Amino acid sequence: MKQLEVQIMGQSYLLGCPENGDARMLDAVNRVDMAMCRIRDAGKIKARDRIAVLAALNLAFELPERTPGAAPVPAAAPAEAAAAGNAESPQLAALLQRLDTALGIDGRLL
Repeated sequence: MKQLEVQIMGQSYLLGCPENGDARMLDAVNRVDMAMCRIRDAGKIKARDRIAVLAALNLAFELPERTPGAAPVPAAAPAEAAAAGNAESPQLAALLQRLDTALGIDGRLL
């Protein structure tokens, strides 16, 4: 297995990568970096772990869009919209509130 050194939100990571998987891995890193930076740049969330969770939710929400025949995804994914304070998604706002409660005051997952 090959190793790639990448940067996500300005932090370096050393990732294991299958042979001939460089392009896919770098594409995935780019998507994660863009998603995290977009949330960070919105300015409401500062904790890296919370940004990562929201980015993961957004990317998971977009997965059906990549599947043929799936319904299109709105311009702003629900987790991002709720993080920006969008009142159109009360269920997501409640989910984010539960996430904040679960993470606790220090914002650590563990």
